[in-house]
Amino acid sequence: MNLMKLHFIQNGYFLLLTFATGLFYFCFYLVALVFSLSLSFTVIGVPLVIHVLSTTTTFIQFERTQTKIYTDITTPPYNKEVTKNVSVWNQAKLELTDRRNWRAVFLLMQKIVIGLASLVSLVILYVAPIAFLCAPLVYRFIDMNVFFIQVDTFAKSIFIMAIGAMLTVISFKLLDVLAKIFGGYTSSMIQKLNR
Repeated sequence: MNLMKLHFIQNGYFLLLTFATGLFYFCFYLVALVFSLSLSFTVIGVPLVIHVLSTTTTFIQFERTQTKIYTDITTPPYNKEVTKNVSVWNQAKLELTDRRNWRAVFLLMQKIVIGLASLVSLVILYVAPIAFLCAPLVYRFIDMNVFFIQVDTFAKSIFIMAIGAMLTVISFKLLDVLAKIFGGYTSSMIQKLNR
């Protein structure tokens, strides 16, 4: 039973981390690329673009690690060739013309959609059952309307609590499935990048 609870909490952490990283990737690349590309006519803009595009490898390795830890999905390593001993301008040309960099940026920014879906899943599968289970304790103090039912009596609050218990059981199973689906995005992302 304790292992099930730990797995339930671990899936919740993974979904919350998926939302946080998806939001971070989207904001980071949107701001960093717009800023660095707008400064590309100056001397500082080109090195900024190079450094922004070189972060994709680090972020993809982080995604691999987090997916392995939380969902036990093993993904192939992201193999990106690093060229050394070239001038800054040749490095910039290589980074800017490498389609894998731009594809990685797009796939990492696209994770915002999965992150929003995981946030909605967290609210529905974690917060709603807890709120329903607490209905007999709080129905006197707050106005509760659940499924078009005005919860104003103890009997109705017990009924809502029973719905909360059923939702909790369903959440245990559904969260595991959702974590595997959202974790599978990392695996498919790396497979697309390694082609």
